Amino acid sequence: MDFFRSQPQLEYCAQFWALRFKREVDNLKKVQRRTTHVVEGLQVREWKKEGRKTYMCTGRPGWLTVSLRVGKYKKTHKNIMINLMDILEVDTERQVVRAEPLVTMGQLTAHLNPMGWTLPVVPELDDLTVGGLIMGTGIESSSHIYGLFQHTCLAYELVLADGSLVRCSPTENSDLFYAVPWSCGTLGFLVAAEIKMVPVKKYVKLHYEPVRGLEKICEKFTEESKKKENNFVEGLVYSLEEAVIMTGILTDEAEQGKINRIGNYYKPWFFKHAEKYLKANQTGSEYIPARHYYHRHTRSIFWELQDIIPFGNNPIFRYIFGWMVPPKISLLKLTQGEATRKLYEQHHVVQDMLVPMKSLEKSIKTFHSDLNVYPLWLCPFILPNNPGMVHPKGDEMELYVDIGAYGGPKTKQFEARASMRQLEKFVRNVHGFQMLYADCYMSREEFWDMFDGSLYHKLREQMNCKDAFPEVYDKICKAARH
Repeated sequence: MDFFRSQPQLEYCAQFWALRFKREVDNLKKVQRRTTHVVEGLQVREWKKEGRKTYMCTGRPGWLTVSLRVGKYKKTHKNIMINLMDILEVDTERQVVRAEPLVTMGQLTAHLNPMGWTLPVVPELDDLTVGGLIMGTGIESSSHIYGLFQHTCLAYELVLADGSLVRCSPTENSDLFYAVPWSCGTLGFLVAAEIKMVPVKKYVKLHYEPVRGLEKICEKFTEESKKKENNFVEGLVYSLEEAVIMTGILTDEAEQGKINRIGNYYKPWFFKHAEKYLKANQTGSEYIPARHYYHRHTRSIFWELQDIIPFGNNPIFRYIFGWMVPPKISLLKLTQGEATRKLYEQHHVVQDMLVPMKSLEKSIKTFHSDLNVYPLWLCPFILPNNPGMVHPKGDEMELYVDIGAYGGPKTKQFEARASMRQLEKFVRNVHGFQMLYADCYMSREEFWDMFDGSLYHKLREQMNCKDAFPEVYDKICKAARH
C-alpha cells in the first residue's frame, strides 16, 4: 500500500526528471549550434581561405542598431553572421547571468526581475544589446555606484581573427578583457558575456527636486552623486538655470496612493512628468515599479519622439495611440531616405559626452553656447583606473558625469562639423570622452589624444587584427569614412 500511495510522488519525480533531461538536451543542442557556427570560427576560417581580402565585421544590418549612424562598411567588409540572442544561464549562487551579444536590456529585465534579480546597470532603452553596451558603452542612473556597463561584466568569450575561441576575465587573458570595451568589434567577435546580478526590489522610491541657478544645480547634483545610499541619481536640465534632480531608493514597501506606473502606454512621457515639479516649484516623491523605472525613457526615446510626433504627449493621443509608440529606431533608420538622413545630420544632435564631475558647470555652459539643446541629461558614474581606452587621468578612480544632448540645436551659428569639433576639443581638454555611437568628427591624432590606445594597439599587433578588423577610428569616425 505504501508503494501505491507514493505513485503520485513517483510520477511527479518522473515528470521533473523528464523536464530536466529535456532542458539539458535543449541546452546541449544550443551549445552545439553555437559551437558549429560561431565558436569554432568556421566563418572566420572561410574568410582566411578566401585570402583575407577584406576586413571582417558582424553581419547584423546597420539599420538594426540603436545608433543613428548607418555603417557603410557593412557593404564592403566580410559579414560574419552571429545571430546569438539567448540568455544562456542564470547562476543565483554566483550572482551572474551569462548572455549572448544580441540579448537586449528589455529581454534581460523581463527575464531576471520576476526571479528577484536585475543588473547593477540597466541602460534605459529596451533595444540596447549586451554586445553593443560592451563593445561600445552603457550607463544608467546607478552608475555612480557601479560604473559603466563594462564595469559590471566579469568575463567575455570572443572568437579571434584566427577563428579560435578565447575566454577573458580580470585574471584570465586580462589584457584582452580590459581592451574589449569601446573597441567596437575590432579585436574579435563577442559570443557571450558574464554579467553581475544584484537583488531587485518591487519599487523605486523616486524623489524629485527642482533646482534653479547653474551653480546650485551643479552643487546639488554633485552632492547627491557622492551619496552611496542613493541607488539612483539623475538630472534633467531644462534650461541653463533650471533643472530637476532625481534620487531613487529601491524598496519593497510603497504607499498605495503614491504608486505611479509610468511605463503604462497612456502615461505622460517621463521627462514631461518630471518637468511638472519644476513648473510647480515643488519637491515630491512617488513609488515607481522597478522595471517601469529602468525603462522610463523608452516610450519617448528620452525626448527625441517629440521631434518625430510633436503631439505624442497629448492625452488624447496617448490614450488612443500610445500603445503604438515608440517606433523602433531600426524602423526609422530603415525607412529614412538619404536626403532626410543628411538633413537630420546637419540640423539634429544626438551626443553623449563623459566629463569629470569637477568640470560639470563649465561643460553645461559650453553645451549651451555650442549647441543650446534642452533638456540635457545628466547621469553620474564612477570611473575606475582600469587599463583600456577609457580611464581617469590620475591614478585614482574619479566621479564623472554623462551629459546627453538630444535634439535640434538652437544656436544661430550651429554648423554640424564645426560646432561638434569645437565641443570635442573642449571634452578632450577636460580629459573627457565621447560615446562612440554618435557622429565623431575628430582627426585620428585627436581621437587617440582623447582615448588611451596603448593596450588596444598592442593587442591588435599581437593578435594579428590589422588585416582582420579595421581600427576603431576607421570604423566610427566621419573623417575616416568620408
